[in-house]
Amino acid sequence: MDFFLNEEIRLFRDRARQIAREHIVPVALQHDQTEEFPWEIMKILADNDFFRIYIDQEYGGLGMGVLGLAVITEELSRACGGITLGLAGTALGVMPILLSASEAQKKKFLPDLASGKKLAGFAITEPEAGSDAGNIKTTALRDGDSYILNGTKIFITNGGVAKLYTVIASTNPSKGSRGASAFIVEDGMPGFTYGKKYEKLGIRGSATCELVFEDCRVPVEHLLGKEGMGFPTAIRTFDRARPGVAAQAVGIAQGALDYAISYTRDSERSGRSIASNEAVHEKLAMMATQIEAARLMTYAVARMIDDGSKDIAKVSAMSKLLASEVAVTVTSQAVSIVGSDGTTSKHPVEKYFRDAKITQIYEGTSEIQKDVIARHLIKEAASGK
Repeated sequence: MDFFLNEEIRLFRDRARQIAREHIVPVALQHDQTEEFPWEIMKILADNDFFRIYIDQEYGGLGMGVLGLAVITEELSRACGGITLGLAGTALGVMPILLSASEAQKKKFLPDLASGKKLAGFAITEPEAGSDAGNIKTTALRDGDSYILNGTKIFITNGGVAKLYTVIASTNPSKGSRGASAFIVEDGMPGFTYGKKYEKLGIRGSATCELVFEDCRVPVEHLLGKEGMGFPTAIRTFDRARPGVAAQAVGIAQGALDYAISYTRDSERSGRSIASNEAVHEKLAMMATQIEAARLMTYAVARMIDDGSKDIAKVSAMSKLLASEVAVTVTSQAVSIVGSDGTTSKHPVEKYFRDAKITQIYEGTSEIQKDVIARHLIKEAASGK
């Protein structure tokens, strides 16, 4: 797969692989069980410049784009998808700033995010609105030189640990999605508090909680772009972030495959090596082939985005759909290969399976991805493409 990658990205990939092996693998189960946020790992990632990878060089980044981020996300997720979200979730929160912020806003906020000094999050989901900006109830009403935010966001990755959030709120509820706007909200602003923390099926090493806004006053200069541009900003963010979820899914699947292969080599059943079983061969071959297909598509879409392609919504959705479905299939097969012990915490395939399931749900469920893909197919057919 190296033909997709330049030398700089390959060097960071190798560094990520080493860090994952030496620092994440030994603590992955601990963070899964305790649900403690892995601050010690975030410091290691920051010290190794991983938060700089996807941010433009003029703001303290390394300018390796979506492909660089995808490669690093995959490698770290081979060890633990939940721990990796401290980095990947920050990238999601930073993406709207890269896409829609003014030059002054970028210079103010991006350097601390690039250094890893601050983590970020992205807040659109609400109790009555998943990724549907038209149903957003959180309001942001202009009051002099500020906006007053009221509402609740749920299932926010990095919630409670991030210092900065990009928040989608309605500045004109009568306009539906066209009345949604994007804001930079900082931890500690009066009226901004955290609600319940979620206990999750998987990615338990990641912090996920509610954001609560009660007459939260946000300065006008924290508006991203113009009023009414929140929904386009969110859509463009998802189009560029979904390959990151795909990369996470590929990494989780690869980690499960790695363990399954190791297990078959070291184990016997009925006095016979599991590695000599033809049925196991079939499983391993299909698992590896599916992972490679998902990886190829993820890297290809990431490169398309970095090359400035405009038509990325369909293929971005395809990459997340394919990779997340592959991750669930592969991790399920890994559990089957290990057998009854594979359903216990004695073996990491149980955790890989739980983590994989989450990738089918967040940043748009598999059903949403299918809807996005189908709508583009129908549109293309109507236009004669």
